[in-house]
Amino acid sequence: MNYTKYLILAFILFVCSCNGKTAEKKNLNIKTGAAQTEKYIPLLQNKKIAIVANHSTIINGSHLVDSLLSLNIDIKKIFSPEHGFRGKADAGEYVKNYVDEKTGLPVISLYGSSKKPDLKDLEGIDLVVFDLQDVGVRFYTYISTMHFVLEACAEMNIEMLILDRPNPNGFYVDGPILDTIYQSFVGMHPVPIVHGMTIAEYAQMINGEGWLKDEMQCKLIIIPCANYTHDSLYELPVNPSPNLQNMLSVYLYPSLGFFEGTNLSVGRGTEFPFQVFGGPDLKNAEFTFIPKSINGASKYPKHRDKKCYGIDLRNIDINDLIAKKKINLEWILFGYQNVENQGDFFNSFFYNISGNNQLKEQIIQGKSAEEIRESWKADLGTFKEIRKKYLIYKDFE
Repeated sequence: MNYTKYLILAFILFVCSCNGKTAEKKNLNIKTGAAQTEKYIPLLQNKKIAIVANHSTIINGSHLVDSLLSLNIDIKKIFSPEHGFRGKADAGEYVKNYVDEKTGLPVISLYGSSKKPDLKDLEGIDLVVFDLQDVGVRFYTYISTMHFVLEACAEMNIEMLILDRPNPNGFYVDGPILDTIYQSFVGMHPVPIVHGMTIAEYAQMINGEGWLKDEMQCKLIIIPCANYTHDSLYELPVNPSPNLQNMLSVYLYPSLGFFEGTNLSVGRGTEFPFQVFGGPDLKNAEFTFIPKSINGASKYPKHRDKKCYGIDLRNIDINDLIAKKKINLEWILFGYQNVENQGDFFNSFFYNISGNNQLKEQIIQGKSAEEIRESWKADLGTFKEIRKKYLIYKDFE
């Protein structure tokens, strides 16, 4: 059965329901763990501290590292995830160790020669502080970085203090569960694409489900967010990475991430990454864009300097997007059905992004979004029961 006309109609109906509104700001009194300094500064005093941090590690507009140093906290080193400590490295870009010019502290990259802290780098450290703004999506690599930091701390018998932050996609759970055959740095654990947990809740799951090497456990101290629940809508004060530049891109990321495993672009190399999709051979699409090399965001974007035909999602009503509480499969189905050469549509990375080999086959077979979603249902139900054990905050309704 050819679903092309159906998909185009479904897409048009979806976009026509949009009017460019932004989500209502709710729970403006949410306080991150980092912002509640009175709860953890005493835990840091007279200790040698290492901190896992990046540009999102802020409190009231000030970087946490600067704030702690001003309070005479003895920070010995910084560990940085993908995109680096200052958040200026491209997605997937190799980042070397260096010395931070502002603080003089050594920055040890966890997205360079190693994804895991060398145990020698933790010698003499009394406590590791972890404070990164995650976006609640399995293939967003900050949770993979956390896994390896937890593992290293467990091996060295060092406590890890997690300063929790709200999950901007924490109001739903959706997507296929990762088959560990396809385990990689963009998917390390058997969880759905949208897991609906904060980074501290996720750390508790890693510990509790025995996912660390040899089922080790890391000693955790958690400073929870104040006034946050999984029904909260949290507007990020800082872009969590170079290509998630606004809340629309954060909400679209779980759905558009599939295209990273295809020959279509998600707008990397434009002013609107993760707000469009398209390629040179996409049919039935009038919107056009040309990816360019952008230092610090997309040095080598897919289809660089080529005219791409695609779909512009920037006028979507964010409130409508939030209300659906699910990944939108219509876009990846539309993309596959409307490229000139379907045989070149997928690349091998698609298995890592989707977390299984089933979704690719379902798309090729012309399965509907409803049929695909039904195939996730049982495993999602099992995951939701496991997830309940590790929640810190009131769950979504």
